[in-house]
Amino acid sequence: MDEYITPAASDDAAASANSVCHEFERSEGLRALLARLHAAGPGAWRGDREAAELMRYTASKYRPLARKHGLDAWAVASAAFEVMLAPSTRNAGNPWAVVTRAVQITCHAETRAAGILTSASKVRHTSRIAGFHDAVRFAERERLADYHPAFTHHDDGDADENEHEARVFALLSATVALFVSAGWDAALIAECVEHVAYRLADLSSRQRGVEVLRRDRTIPMLLGLPPRSWSALLRIILGHPDPKHAGTPVGDGVLLRLLSGETLDALRDDAALVKMIRAANPDKYAAP
Repeated sequence: MDEYITPAASDDAAASANSVCHEFERSEGLRALLARLHAAGPGAWRGDREAAELMRYTASKYRPLARKHGLDAWAVASAAFEVMLAPSTRNAGNPWAVVTRAVQITCHAETRAAGILTSASKVRHTSRIAGFHDAVRFAERERLADYHPAFTHHDDGDADENEHEARVFALLSATVALFVSAGWDAALIAECVEHVAYRLADLSSRQRGVEVLRRDRTIPMLLGLPPRSWSALLRIILGHPDPKHAGTPVGDGVLLRLLSGETLDALRDDAALVKMIRAANPDKYAAP
């Protein structure tokens, strides 16, 4: 917005400007002002006094909405400004209604994006993300015990709780280290492993976890993972669900093997496992 107009920084200036009623506070006046600024061409917003007053008024008008969503009033005003530049706004029967609705959508998108750790643009344009809830660390969940007894929470004091959390952290860290040693990007696999652990907290069994996560197409898309890499990663971490692999290293998966006492070095020495991990690396499918 700065390339068009440089607003006053203080709330006092905004309050003073809003003590006087302006024509643009009504829809007809706003439409007229937007039409005039558009006809004046590029740079009209930057040096126009009425445009500056409009933006100070806009910041004040939407400040309660911004505070409700934990956003800065001028950030919300910037969103309103972008909408005001659109032809559909200055041609609308009620321009302020258009701006207000756009600001509401922006506030919601910013809040949701902060909650699920993604960008506001992805919240706006990825419909399936609407069903997601805010991110929660795996250690904050209680049903990981359904996956394996090692995740059972014992309320016997801080020492036991700290020991439990340390074991879970070590387990997931070892899983990440295994993939990194086989060529995966450390940040990417850390996000993948944490998401898998988080989703397991909501599911009743490992088999159910494999099935639900395998059908999840939104997360691999947000992480930039090809579908085949995502499916292979789940089989490697959680085990292959086919009954013929039951009780085998392939059927158990990395997570259960670590829980059962196998060491990270032992898994690194498993040539077949390392080969599968390397084959699942998304870099293998990246365009040259």
